[in-house]
Amino acid sequence: MAYEHINVRLENGLGTITLNRPPVNILNIAMMEEINAVLDSWQGNKDLKVVLFDATGKCFSAGVDVGEHMGDLAPKMIDVFHGMFRRMDRIGVPTVAAVYSSCLGGGCELAVFCDLVVAAENAKFGQPEIQVGVFPPIAAQIMPRIIGRKAAADLILSGKIISAEEALKIGLINKVVKDDALAQETETFIKPYLKLSSEVLRLTKRAMMSGLRDDLEPSLKIIEDIYLKELMKTHDAREGLNAFLEKRKPEWKNQ
Repeated sequence: MAYEHINVRLENGLGTITLNRPPVNILNIAMMEEINAVLDSWQGNKDLKVVLFDATGKCFSAGVDVGEHMGDLAPKMIDVFHGMFRRMDRIGVPTVAAVYSSCLGGGCELAVFCDLVVAAENAKFGQPEIQVGVFPPIAAQIMPRIIGRKAAADLILSGKIISAEEALKIGLINKVVKDDALAQETETFIKPYLKLSSEVLRLTKRAMMSGLRDDLEPSLKIIEDIYLKELMKTHDAREGLNAFLEKRKPEWKNQ
């Protein structure tokens, strides 16, 4: 099946979803629906061993479409956006992201939600949502579990952007490689997993997650309710998003 915003390949146990919405792979609802459709089609595929997210264009992804955070579109955007992570969680096999240049906002959440991340030296990671009056729901759920509460608080509450080397240092990603070697190094990184049993990979990943006693769904539902029922009803969330779209500084009213 042909897709407008992504390229898809499934061969030899590796399912690859390539973000292909130039120039900076902004994740809009249509693009995320395509990703969800692919993940749905791969559910239950016994031959699938690894899912890889990579990208074409200037960067991995500059984030989710800010315009679709607004008004009546916000609930649908959250539903479709979070649908990607629910499907990634259900699919059961290891997920990998190959990241270069900007990896921000929803794009950063997509990458670091993956079990494994390979990044080019020029990669930059960050969750700048708070600077436009909102917060990153997936990062709020997953980052404290990956890098600990203190490091996650520093990233999410400040909205700062960090280098690939700093992301590696705090445990947000697995490996940093030369910019021009990302594709080759990712292939080498993934190769050992493709030699293993898909069923054993699934059971091992499930055992790891069970060992953490950390199910995605209960906590994500609470975060969604805070985002849609409280945050998106504040003046400052609306002001921050409008200011971003209008290319001006937000005027906070702290309400």
